[in-house]
Order: sequence, then structure tokens, then C-alpha cells
Amino acid sequence: MTPIALTPPAIEPVSLSEAKDFLRILTADEDELLGTLITAARLMVEAASGRLLIEQVWRIVLDAWPQGGDIRLPLSPVRSLMAARVYPASGPSEAVVSSSLTLAEGSDPPLIRIAGPVPAPGRAHAAIEIDLVAGFGPTRDTVPAPLRQAVLRLACRWFEHRGDVVSRDAMRLPAEIAALVAPFRRVRL
Repeated sequence: MTPIALTPPAIEPVSLSEAKDFLRILTADEDELLGTLITAARLMVEAASGRLLIEQVWRIVLDAWPQGGDIRLPLSPVRSLMAARVYPASGPSEAVVSSSLTLAEGSDPPLIRIAGPVPAPGRAHAAIEIDLVAGFGPTRDTVPAPLRQAVLRLACRWFEHRGDVVSRDAMRLPAEIAALVAPFRRVRL
């Protein structure tokens, strides 16, 4: 199973003005740098938590339908299924009827259940594509406050220390930020 990002988030979970207020910056001289650090901090928090913060569109690519009928997704939280298609041995893809795939309510990790007939794939690899919307929601207020705070604090830490801590933080989040992320972390067994 391969996840592919199709559409990045339209906004970041922390606005540039929030970060500037936190840092007490009054000028726009370093807005581009701070904006880049906010994006990098979001990506780091998403990786550490196993959760996508702001709504974004992803494609899941499978070689075949699973034996048990459940597709365990590597992304969380998943808000909705958009479309699915299956590729025959040659020619254009065939759409999967939307009622044939359902998103299991309340499952973590998210599951797609095969609930009806699905076309058989004709290729050996990358034969099935499922497009979905993942993330807590489309706006900042849908992201849990501790995760937003983790993004804010991490971006501001990097801004204040300019390269002194970034490489260390890439190995392991600082303890105070890891504590904010911990309750949301997806644990793999």
C-alpha cells in the first residue's frame, strides 16, 4: 500500500500572525522564513503523531483487494472517501461504485470495508486507487489545541535558535513538545 499526497493543506494549523505574536515580531522582514518553519513544524508534528492536522487529499494505491475485506489505512484521521478505481490489464480504469466501499466509523487506524461488489484488478501492481480526504478538518479550529501548540512552539523554537537545534529536533522532538503530541500518537504494535 502506497499513500500519495495529492493536495496539500490549504492553510497551516498555525497562522503567520499567531507565530509573530508569540515571538513578539512586529516587522515582516522574516515572514517567509517563519512561514517555512511553520510548515516544517507541521510536517514534524504530523510524523510524530501519525495524524494529519489540516484537511488534505491523498491517494492510496494497492496491488490487490485484501483477503479479509478490510483495508487498514496508514493515514489518520480519515474524513471521507472521494473515489476509487481499478485498472484492468489494459485500457482505462473502471470506477468502483461508491456504496461498495465504506469508511468504518470510529476505527483507529481507519478502515475501509468492502461492502459490495468491486471490480477485479487486471494488473499485478498499482491496480487499485482510492482517493480520500484526511485530516482533522479544513480550518485551524478543528485541529486539537495541543497539536496546534506543538506546531507553534516547534516553529518558534527553530526561529529563535536558527539552526542550533533543528538537526537535534529532527532526531527527536524536545520533551515539552513531545508531551503535547503524546496523547494523539498512533502506536504501532
